[in-house]
Parts: sequence; structure tokens; C-alpha cells
Amino acid sequence: MWTWMAIGSALLLGVYDVAKKKALGHNSPLWVLLGATVLSTLIMAPFFTSGAPEDHLRLVLKAALVSSSWITGMLGLKYLPITTVSTIKGARPMVIIVFSMILFGERLGPWQWAGVLLILAALMLLARSSRKEGIDVRNDRGILYMVISVLTGAASALYDKHILMGLDAVFVQCWSNLYISVVMALCLLVKWLWGRAHDSQESERFRWDWTLVLIAALITVSDFLYFHALQQEGAMISIISMLRRCSIAVTFIIGAILFKESRIREKAGEMLMILAGAAMLLM
Repeated sequence: MWTWMAIGSALLLGVYDVAKKKALGHNSPLWVLLGATVLSTLIMAPFFTSGAPEDHLRLVLKAALVSSSWITGMLGLKYLPITTVSTIKGARPMVIIVFSMILFGERLGPWQWAGVLLILAALMLLARSSRKEGIDVRNDRGILYMVISVLTGAASALYDKHILMGLDAVFVQCWSNLYISVVMALCLLVKWLWGRAHDSQESERFRWDWTLVLIAALITVSDFLYFHALQQEGAMISIISMLRRCSIAVTFIIGAILFKESRIREKAGEMLMILAGAAMLLM
């Protein structure tokens, strides 16, 4: 059952990534994240319950990890083609796999390790493809943002597995959304104060966009399936994370159609390699 929950979460996550890219045409990354998270918190408002102070402290830490991953991921999405971003995200499950073995005793067989190597090869090909688009993987700030996003996102996923051993999934989702909203609001406040201190002319006005409602609905349902999958008997964070990364197929197809990005055929080969690696990890 938990595998099907992870697959459902992945499908919604793929559409969510495309919706985020579209929303960036009207607002800055921080405004998009804050708007979507606040709306997601309102959607979950009827399900809020109280908890111990130490449980809330755990969720504050989770909010910091998620916010770091989201902010850097959105910045990467702003500076890079969505098809490149979706392929880079394929690296996150590999980080999770390694640490899930260390922290939770999960084990992979020969086919799974073959899948890891195949995904690594795909990412190396992506680096070559990106340079052809004028993107220097070693220096481009969009790539740097995505690396930070991958690492903090992996840490957040592993932390999810840890805290869900003792906390209810709905409690985690509700309060995490609220604390993430607070972190995003503080980031916007700091940026606004910094702009005033340095006489920056950069506009940070919020412009209402109905895409934010779609983003909030997609991430709410996707996270609901994800958190409940993690709490199922025998659920493995390494496999769930890899299944969720299969959202790149949805993101790639829709992104290629909507945004008419370049070198689609070459990137399609890299995406298929990542999906083949994911299939090996499930064998």
C-alpha cells in the first residue's frame, strides 16, 4: 500500500513543479513559497491538534530544513530550464539511500546498486548537456542552488522518517506547514529590511495568482500521501524517495510542452536513464 501512496504522491509532485515554474512569472520565489504554504496551512486548518513542546521543536527544525530546500530549489528553477532542474533532482534519492542504510539499516541488493550507478552516469551526461546551453555546472549559481536544495531536501526526508516513528502524520503536516509559513515570512521581512538599508529598487510586491491555489492543493495532497506512506508497516524511505523522484517524468513532459525548452531529445535520454535506474532500485 505504501508504494502506491508514494506513486500517487509522485504524480502530484510532478504537476506541482510545473505549476511553481508558471507562478514565478508573477511573483518572486519567496512570495510563491509563502503564498502556497499559507494556503496549504489553511486547507489543513480543521485538522490541527495540540502537542508537547518538544514535538513542536522537532517540527521547527523540520521547517528550517524544508524552507532551505524550497528556497534554493525555487531559485534554481528561476535560473535554470525546468527540464535540467527536474533531472538534477534525481540525485536526492541517492543521498537518502546512503544515509537510510547508515541510520535505519535499510539494505540494497545488486540491482539497486546498478541503478545508483546508472543514475550517476545520467547526471554526468546532464552536466555535459547543460554546458551546451551555456550553463557551467561548476560555476553557475542556479546549479549551486540546486545542489543545496538536494542536500537539505535529503536531510529533511531522513528526518521525516525519524520523527514519524513517534508522531502522527497529520500533526506533522499541519504544524510543519505553519512553521514553514513563519520561516518564509521572516525571510521576506529580512530581505525587505536589507533592501531598504541598501536602497535596493528590487520590487517584492505580492501579485495574486490563482496558480498559488493549485500549488497549495497539489502539495497538500502529495504530502498527505507521502507522510502516511512513511508510517506504513515495512515502509522504506530509500524506496519511497526514489518513487517520488519519478515525478520528473511528469515534470519533463509537461515542462517540455509548455515552456518549449531546448535539447529536449538529449535530456529525454538522460531522464530515461534515471527512470531505468529507479526501476533497478525497485527490483
